[in-house]
Amino acid sequence: MRLPLPEREVMTPGHLACQGCGAALTMRLALKALGPRTVLSIPACCWSVIDGPFPHSTVNVPLFHTAFETAASTASGIRAAFEILGKEDVNVVAWAGDGGTYDIGIQALSGAAERNDNIIYICYDNEAYMNTGIQRSAATPLGAWTTTTPVKHPKSEPKKDMVSILAAHRIPYIATATIAYPEDLVRKLERAKETKGTKFILILSPCPPGWKTRPEDTVKLSRLAVQSRVFPLLEIENGEKWILNMNIKKPVPVVEYLKLQGRFRHLKEEDIQRIQEYVDKEWERILKRCGLA
Repeated sequence: MRLPLPEREVMTPGHLACQGCGAALTMRLALKALGPRTVLSIPACCWSVIDGPFPHSTVNVPLFHTAFETAASTASGIRAAFEILGKEDVNVVAWAGDGGTYDIGIQALSGAAERNDNIIYICYDNEAYMNTGIQRSAATPLGAWTTTTPVKHPKSEPKKDMVSILAAHRIPYIATATIAYPEDLVRKLERAKETKGTKFILILSPCPPGWKTRPEDTVKLSRLAVQSRVFPLLEIENGEKWILNMNIKKPVPVVEYLKLQGRFRHLKEEDIQRIQEYVDKEWERILKRCGLA
């Protein structure tokens, strides 16, 4: 049985995102779950632009624009201030892209996680530095084109496993989500609200310009990422208990996900097979961690 989505709309019209932006859809759903008593810490990223030029803002909640590396540390400071004021009912959220999470912001995130600061850290993962021209990040998947991994020299390394890195910090709650399954996304954010300590939510957010996809395919791509096992939906409690939310027993071939994206258009058959083998191996690893293999 599907739980109904909250009817309330916190985010307002007028944002500056590209057509089909997964990050904009992600914010809308997140604020539905988090509600108006939320404060956002946003470092340099697409959302620095999407929100609109000062004094305008589409999120309709207090928002701190911070330096690239400081989303988590700023959120930690905001939380400390609220605790001094005796305000415990405010959601303090660090909202960052993959560049500000996997790369530039990982030191502040690791510090907050080590201290178990009572914040929610949300990474909207569009798998490259999209705001500055589609450069490779540690979240860019194997074989992908970016401006710094051109067609003749595509990304040769797999995506960094941020979920396992955060699980190693033994924080109370970790989850992955996509806009293709909004009820699942909202449920996980509501659980994060109720959990004290550091919470990390990784949300896949397709980027039409960076992925070279059609704007109308954003939700379809998010669904295919899950159904092909490229992006498993899971939860982790205290770094130890792994829960697979959707056990995809008959997966869609990875090529069905890749072929809709121009950033993979240069791949040869053997390259696609290599990616398929990598996805299969990672899936088996997750099944073992979840006690399903």
